[in-house]
Amino acid sequence: MRRVCSCVELNLRLARRLHAPVVLPADSKFSVLRDGVVDVDDEGRVSYCGPSADAPPVSARVPVVRLTGILLPGLVHAHAHSSMTPLRGAGGDRPLLPWLTKVIWPAEARMRAADAHAGMPLGSLEMLQHGITTSAEMYMHGESVVAAALTAGNRVLMAPAYFDRPDEGWRGALAAIDKWIDADGLRFGPGERIELCYGPHSAYSLPKEALSATADSAAARGALVHIHVAETEAEDPALRSVHGSVPQLLSDTGLMDGRLLAAHAVHLSGHDIRLLADNNVGVAHCPGSNAKLASGVAKLSALRAASVRVGLGTDGPASNDDLDLWEEMRLAMMFARTAARDPLALTAQEALLMATRGGAAALGRGDIGTLEPGAWADVIHVSVDGPYFAAGLDVADEQLLANLVWGAGARGVQDVWVAGEQVLARKHSLGVEPIEARRAVGLSAAHMLSGNTD
Repeated sequence: MRRVCSCVELNLRLARRLHAPVVLPADSKFSVLRDGVVDVDDEGRVSYCGPSADAPPVSARVPVVRLTGILLPGLVHAHAHSSMTPLRGAGGDRPLLPWLTKVIWPAEARMRAADAHAGMPLGSLEMLQHGITTSAEMYMHGESVVAAALTAGNRVLMAPAYFDRPDEGWRGALAAIDKWIDADGLRFGPGERIELCYGPHSAYSLPKEALSATADSAAARGALVHIHVAETEAEDPALRSVHGSVPQLLSDTGLMDGRLLAAHAVHLSGHDIRLLADNNVGVAHCPGSNAKLASGVAKLSALRAASVRVGLGTDGPASNDDLDLWEEMRLAMMFARTAARDPLALTAQEALLMATRGGAAALGRGDIGTLEPGAWADVIHVSVDGPYFAAGLDVADEQLLANLVWGAGARGVQDVWVAGEQVLARKHSLGVEPIEARRAVGLSAAHMLSGNTD
């Protein structure tokens, strides 16, 4: 499984200088650099990000790539099921639980490892074309998903999903993740593109014993636990009556003692929010999926006011139905502003930070989501050759960010580098053949949905 990049030829290929009229490092000050430079070292990490006038000299062997437009860190997708591309659109217009039990879970029961592998290249391609370089994935057949992602070139935090099913016990699934991490390490692949995590689906689909055992395994390995939390009001009222709330149960089982990512986190009390904040739990806010499935609107302003680490996610391509984090930025802003009746409840700058630095923080990662020195050189180039930048780049910072986040979004993404390696050039993937990827997804969709009669 492990793919190590240590050869001199590859390292030489990673080093480069990217020069653009505007660079947004997503640093703590949210700097807007005019005439900026991003230097990538031989390992694929950022060695310098700042004004070109202050940039250190580079060796003659290092190529200088001069770009028109904006450079910024690759977006960090905090909650995804990207291999679900074969199920896109299946069972639409249903609430979450009927959608899962009547359509998705029966289809996934027919899923083969080859189907999970087939779904990921198309999902990876879509994310890269939208400027997403990292995604926190929860799905079955984790090794197949990882293999496909390595070919596409994107960065993945892989949390193999498990449930309490008679034919698929959680103990075996948990042991398999333990074994995988112990064999390959927590992170591996070129530029540490793969990080292994634990994916207990939810508190309502697993017994308390499984959550406690997951906490123990993850703590022993320093691994992230990725779990759905309080997504709908209909989630097992009996569980809430016994434990008080889903976050309280997660705390009682020890899951909050380690790295924890709570996906959705819609139905939370003030006590729940304090628990998340006090225990440094990351939250993946998924406004598009939550709205489509009528699951509710998360209390984003309250979460942010409590200093909870919040990133953005789309959920799966079958429940959203896209993998566009720019759209999630806009939805997050609109829902937060509408709820608070305040146009400053979430600004374009804050939304962009949630999709970069904030998403990385929610995952417990400080080496992605920013272009600060030492971080992996996950970089996207946004073109300004479109109507959304008709006024050009020589405008106030506020207007520049508004044009980028509200206007251009995914449409402007042209080029993408992951750990210094270019994986998207002028919107074209260098690792995924689109026609073949669509054909494979079509075949898998026909297989997985063949038994659906409801």
